[in-house]
Amino acid sequence: MKLICIGRNYTDHIEELDNEKPKDPVVFIKPDTSILLKKQPFFIPDFSNDIHHELEVLVKINRVGKHIDRKFAHKYYDEIGLGIDFTARDLQTKLKEKGLPWEKAKAFDGAAVVGKWVSKDNFKDVDDIDFHLEKNGDTVQKGNTMFMLWKINELIEYVSKYFTLKIGDVIFTGTPAGVGSVKPDDVLTGYIGDDQFFSIKVK
Repeated sequence: MKLICIGRNYTDHIEELDNEKPKDPVVFIKPDTSILLKKQPFFIPDFSNDIHHELEVLVKINRVGKHIDRKFAHKYYDEIGLGIDFTARDLQTKLKEKGLPWEKAKAFDGAAVVGKWVSKDNFKDVDDIDFHLEKNGDTVQKGNTMFMLWKINELIEYVSKYFTLKIGDVIFTGTPAGVGSVKPDDVLTGYIGDDQFFSIKVK
């Protein structure tokens, strides 16, 4: 499996990091080794002093597809999840300044939290999903998929131009504003609506 991640998909997050609004989705890949194992804490790596949480709605691919037309994209997933794209912001900034790839800052071991999965039939509209992240009981990120620049079906269409999608692949659909640093002993809890999808401890 592969984790296909979308950057800069919410205007408010683009503005908070002072990035340029992209003409096309920003796409990068995390390997399966970046998935944080279930019931394990997230350990801050020794190569970064500024790890940020980025809360994202996830989509799990359920069939093989290539060059998927947007009108058929809904057939390629039936589960929605929630997760975190951990980012070594200090390292990413250095890499971006040199025009280098981001993988060391985005794809390190444990950098991807994948919470539980639920049927997309639980939602009246996947383009209207409220979600939020609590850090130590305080809400630090909140968003709604209606504010994505590229909605889920558009992302599947776009990504499948470049990568064959396989069963079990996961798309991280982008993060809203509110990203911030994590510290040892922080507890991060993610919700869609009032339903908890994950809770992890930072060490």
